[in-house]
Amino acid sequence: MELRDAIRLNPMTRFQWNVVVICILLTVVDGYEILVTAFTLPALRAEWDLSLGQAGLVASIGTLGMGVGAAALGPLGDRFGRRKHILWSLVLIVVGMVLSGLAPTFTLFLIFRFFAGLFLGGIVPSINVLVSEYASDSKRGTVMGIYGIGFPLGAAIGGFLSIWLISHWGWHGPFLFSAAVTALLAAYAYFALPESVNFLVEKRPSGAREAYNRIGRRLGIAGDHDLPEPTSSIIKPSLGKDMWQGIMLRRTALLWISYALLIAAFYFANSFTATLVAQSTGDDTIGITAQALVATGGVIGALLFAALSLRINPRVVAALVMFFGTLSFFLFSTFFTNTALVLFLAVLVGLAANGGVAAFYAISPPIYPTAIRASAVGLMMGFGRIVAFLAPNIAAFLLARGLTAPDVYLVYAAVLAVSGVAVLLLHRTYRGDNALDAMQLESALGRTLDDHKEPAA
Repeated sequence: MELRDAIRLNPMTRFQWNVVVICILLTVVDGYEILVTAFTLPALRAEWDLSLGQAGLVASIGTLGMGVGAAALGPLGDRFGRRKHILWSLVLIVVGMVLSGLAPTFTLFLIFRFFAGLFLGGIVPSINVLVSEYASDSKRGTVMGIYGIGFPLGAAIGGFLSIWLISHWGWHGPFLFSAAVTALLAAYAYFALPESVNFLVEKRPSGAREAYNRIGRRLGIAGDHDLPEPTSSIIKPSLGKDMWQGIMLRRTALLWISYALLIAAFYFANSFTATLVAQSTGDDTIGITAQALVATGGVIGALLFAALSLRINPRVVAALVMFFGTLSFFLFSTFFTNTALVLFLAVLVGLAANGGVAAFYAISPPIYPTAIRASAVGLMMGFGRIVAFLAPNIAAFLLARGLTAPDVYLVYAAVLAVSGVAVLLLHRTYRGDNALDAMQLESALGRTLDDHKEPAA
């Protein structure tokens, strides 16, 4: 049986779940490192006496790096392979986090944080695509939802852990700790992380046949098999044709718009909640606790997405998450000065904003063919995060112009509502002759090619 069909159509094996677990661990660390500046922002402001505008730049410079990294470095996963791309990115993330943690000045901190952000953003498309490609059709939404807990879980653990690390080592502690953990995880991934079967078949790098058969044995399919015929020889995928023409233009536009709006709300909630709640209560610890609870809500949101995706199409679930986010941000705004209630509502904000990231991890890879999948997802994430770079700065601008913190949360409630509408419109493009996504189409074409393949002499 062809390995891609075995992965798509058979029950999930222990090997496939192990891939998911490794990638969850990667995103746990990634989630912590992406939001570490949100947890250290109060300490950084005190260290360098930062203005509100400078604080917004600190909160967003890593996001800008991630946007550039996702767009510019994400496509390397299509060229060199998901595994190699992930491993090299992890090494460079360690370098960036160490330099950030040791930065002696505000300016150097921004430079080093941007550098780390490049690889934090660049690694996500390959991790995301690898998990999606190792998930079965029947469990993909659920698997991606479970996988999606990594990002908010890392942020939640990081939030509570940062309180202790900052108390002992100042703002340097969280950065250096994350660098050490990432180094250990990179060593583990080197031995445990496989290459994408789709990449081996479609790109045929050196040693592809041997790697294909090793993966087959781990999937329980023994034997020495030749590589299947690449489906790219028929569909000839390209970024131009498969992103910007016909129905794919509409899908790409709706996906980018919905993701960019969601990720803008996400980065606002995860960059400014600690600072704004701390200012409202006069207690930095309460602010960091609220930020960590936002991340905790994301874990719940990812698991809820996984459960609902068993019965409802993941794109519909994603839209429901966006609409729930609209309500949650509105309630958070309404009760912002109620300390006890705002901590509970922070969980609901995170359920939508952080859980929404898991939803987009699930719905984006199947839209595009294997040969351009990491590139297409990377471009989507790059566009979204460049837009998200503006989110904390827009928030700082609005606050400086007299809007209150609750007012700004209302703005992002509306942003999430528009994101939900865009996801529903994306879902409507999968009807009739256009019902199959790229993964399903590639598998069908692969079976057709094998059926017509001449038998070996």
